Amino acid sequence: MLRLGPALLARLARAPLRAPLRPCGTAAASHGEEQERFVFLEYEPDAAERAAAAAAAALRRERELKVKPKPRRERGAAAAVPSLSDPSVPPSGVSCSGCGAELQCGDGGAPGFVPAERYRSLVSEGPAGLRGAVCQRCWALEHHGSALRLRLPPEQHRRVVSAALRRPPRHGRGPLLLYVLDVMELPDPVLPQLPALLGPDVPAAGVLVVGNKVDLLPADCRGHLGRLRQRVAAACARAGLRGAALVDIRLVSAKTGYGVEGLVSRLQRSWKCAGDVYLLGATNSGKSTLFNTLLRSDYCKSRAPDIIDRATVSPWPGTTLNLLKFPIINPTCDRIFRRQERLKEEATKTEDQLSSEEKKYLNQLKKQGYLVGRVGRTFQQQKPSAEIDFDPDTLSYSMDEDPRDAPKKPEEREEFTHNEVKDARWCFDTPGIVKEDCVLNLLTEKEVKLVLPSHAIVPRTFILKPGMVLFLAALGRIDYLEGEKPAWFSVLASNLLPVHVTTLSNADTLYEKHAGQEFLKVPMGGEERMKEFPPLVPQDITLKGIGTTEAVADIKLSSAGWVAVTAHEEEELLLRAYTPKGTALVVREPPLLPYISAIRGARIPGTPAYRTKKPPSFVENLRTTGSR
Repeated sequence: MLRLGPALLARLARAPLRAPLRPCGTAAASHGEEQERFVFLEYEPDAAERAAAAAAAALRRERELKVKPKPRRERGAAAAVPSLSDPSVPPSGVSCSGCGAELQCGDGGAPGFVPAERYRSLVSEGPAGLRGAVCQRCWALEHHGSALRLRLPPEQHRRVVSAALRRPPRHGRGPLLLYVLDVMELPDPVLPQLPALLGPDVPAAGVLVVGNKVDLLPADCRGHLGRLRQRVAAACARAGLRGAALVDIRLVSAKTGYGVEGLVSRLQRSWKCAGDVYLLGATNSGKSTLFNTLLRSDYCKSRAPDIIDRATVSPWPGTTLNLLKFPIINPTCDRIFRRQERLKEEATKTEDQLSSEEKKYLNQLKKQGYLVGRVGRTFQQQKPSAEIDFDPDTLSYSMDEDPRDAPKKPEEREEFTHNEVKDARWCFDTPGIVKEDCVLNLLTEKEVKLVLPSHAIVPRTFILKPGMVLFLAALGRIDYLEGEKPAWFSVLASNLLPVHVTTLSNADTLYEKHAGQEFLKVPMGGEERMKEFPPLVPQDITLKGIGTTEAVADIKLSSAGWVAVTAHEEEELLLRAYTPKGTALVVREPPLLPYISAIRGARIPGTPAYRTKKPPSFVENLRTTGSR
């Protein structure tokens, strides 16, 4: 909820009418808290949010008392791996269920490493011991959100993908390629490389492009999804992907489930079960998240979710190191009919008719994204009731002896039968192709988590005059050098990244003083961190306004976010934008959300900032209360 709290009203009443420019866009996170909050003084969490934040802070304090804090580790510094490797033990030939790398205990810096003692323990359990196991890197990502450094050059990801695509066609037909792109990263840097990656000797049946993460973008007007689809289609055409080679374009959110049921229906209607399917895309595009969502959908064989483990998902680039797969269900006429009946029945429900667990899960998704979908399963394997082994001898003992614990039996994992997989078509998750000239390559794992949006982006709009400067953390800067009238600058980036506005005369001093500190937040680590961080380099940009309601262009500051510029009609603006050396700065014309400046509240007196406004969330395939 956005409102002026009593404490803030009192503060504003005591403040001078014209406040300095510095505080108009600071992060509203208290010390030690890294939450998704808006960035203006008028934002005050409601009672539920305050209670949740207090509980989380109490839990963190309790953990800090129990666990001695470890020194911060920079990107590129390996997590301490004790000398637990045993080079004499050969690789297992079994893949990690989280990243696909071959499990081994011989080299702690190579993919698939498992400490030798744990490795031997798993091997001793028999052939099924290593199945379903994860490597130390996936375990650290899953439980601690930290990544162990691996000696894995970016070219190896491309080699794995290229080799997989050049396999001989199975079932007499080449694979269908599902290319997953992050719509916020348009123009996608890897999409133009797709023809070269495939080459003339790859017998692909076609490419279906999936625009992911649409849930993070606010709707700037009616029909904004149709416009996003047009932007994706234009990017495909520029990359030479058109005609019969382009099967379709779908917009989804792999995280919230929006559009996934439609994607499954499209695949089952057109591709059916004709051949294998490969998920391709750049790092952090959401391939593994989509893989996990499809694994829990009608696209997967009914028993597979109980046999195949979910892929490891992390904001750290390059989580998937090798191929992961699940078997695709054969969409017979009967199955398609039963699936359509389920979808029709679910579309008649209102939110009030959902169970308490469904409502709770739906409310969580609404907080994370603007667009939400419910992904269900029509065909589920009936699990047999659990049997309890009862041994009366373990309950009988004399007064002179201690009770005996029954020996634990190793848990038996389900396996596919030969008939289930002998003619199966598979959906593969491939390693992400590393983006060059990306600012994420310069950041530590903690910084990456702050930069990549995990919740719906709340646009932040400022009105600047010539001679004013806007900072997005310490990762981007835009100077308004020349122009006759004020212009509007709308920032779309992670809600955790601070935005600061100052004057041109103070900009260099502000950066030198606060880069690496809490004020600009990212990068973090003080002077030592900034000594190794590349300097900001400028690029001059000239724009001509098309009206006060429509942005003329986006200035994309690598993967840190972008700024939509709105100016008076025919007004010429001279801007100078900065990004760290070696990262890409892109002027995106036309802009992704041209009417984004309209999503704002009233002007905050004495500052160039407007109050934020967060549009409501929309749930797909759910009838609104009162509608027929």
